[in-house]
Amino acid sequence: MTRKWLRWMPAVAVPAVIAAAALAGSLPATAGDPLPAKTPAEVLALVAHHAAPSLSGTLEQSSSIGLPELPQAGPSSGGGAASVLELLSGPHTARVFLDGPGNVRVQVMDRLAERNAVRSGNDVWLYNSRDNTATHLTLPAHDGHHKDFVHQRDFGQYKHPAAGTDGVMPTPEELAARLLAAADPTTEVAVHPEVNVAGRAAYNLVITPRTEATLIGSVAIAVDGQSGLPLSVELKARGQEEPAFKLAFTSLSLEAPDASLFAFSPPPGATVKEIDVPAHGTGHWREGHWPMHGTESGVVPDADDPAGAAPDFRDPNGGLPRPTVTGTGWESVVEFPASPASAEAGAMVSSDPLLQQAAVAVPGGRLFSTAVVNVLFADDGRVFAGSVPAERLLTAAAAK
Repeated sequence: MTRKWLRWMPAVAVPAVIAAAALAGSLPATAGDPLPAKTPAEVLALVAHHAAPSLSGTLEQSSSIGLPELPQAGPSSGGGAASVLELLSGPHTARVFLDGPGNVRVQVMDRLAERNAVRSGNDVWLYNSRDNTATHLTLPAHDGHHKDFVHQRDFGQYKHPAAGTDGVMPTPEELAARLLAAADPTTEVAVHPEVNVAGRAAYNLVITPRTEATLIGSVAIAVDGQSGLPLSVELKARGQEEPAFKLAFTSLSLEAPDASLFAFSPPPGATVKEIDVPAHGTGHWREGHWPMHGTESGVVPDADDPAGAAPDFRDPNGGLPRPTVTGTGWESVVEFPASPASAEAGAMVSSDPLLQQAAVAVPGGRLFSTAVVNVLFADDGRVFAGSVPAERLLTAAAAK
């Protein structure tokens, strides 16, 4: 989990806060006993230094962000945009198993199908029972850049190379990291009365943007009082009382799962696609795209990388160039320059019936709008995205 959101805490408070969080985090929270009182800074430190190297649990996701309703008979057969919309809309259930960074399994249980993402050491498998397809890749040995690839927090951003856009449900830890990364000194952070999630006492950390230039009204993160692991994330859109999105554990064990859960073999008759992974700092995919950090064909450098030295796996003959960001925190707008990949995305919005229901024509392009995020596909091929009002994206596009 990224810790850059700790930077805005008063520097003199950090050592004391970390020490207090570590001591309190080592004491189990027994049923019926209230959690020790903590300040928002102490809860943030507890999250940043949480210790949950092994777990197994069930996740429930609900969403009401204004996407078109899809058939409730399992994953959409249309693939592509339909798969993305299906994952982001309606209820979903997933089982998560983690035993250190090298053993991870996420199973998304649809009504008539199942999606699996499994890492065992350097072996990674992604499987979709809907069409009985599997993708296999082997991470380079002793490669620091790929060490945490397909850690539980990365599954939510993985785009299945075989299907193009099939994803896997994120976890509360991954969502909390991304939302806390948007917090800055203008964000109000408070600890509300404790909650119980999956039978565990949890701090209720609520972050509220003070700016009105964002679609996000508030974010509530339930933080396990014993381990510091985020147990649930509830996102409300500005001006709405009901959550637009909620992801929470309904059951959780912090014991190590059975090792057999991380052994995967494709079932008989499965179509298997092998993906070549380049060594750190070399080349790019010889087949398909590198699918990290929310893009399908490029690596977006981590903001924590002081020299911008993240390895460049972009395909110069068709990959998505690195984006630029204007604004900060909740008001950030990400711009992807025109490229073959962005042009393909724009064409998909114009032609896919499901996306057409959510996209409307605006001056200079088409706007894909939800309660918590807007995406503008400009006619010139650029793409703008952010949890900001549509007018902000239109202004950013017109300024170039």
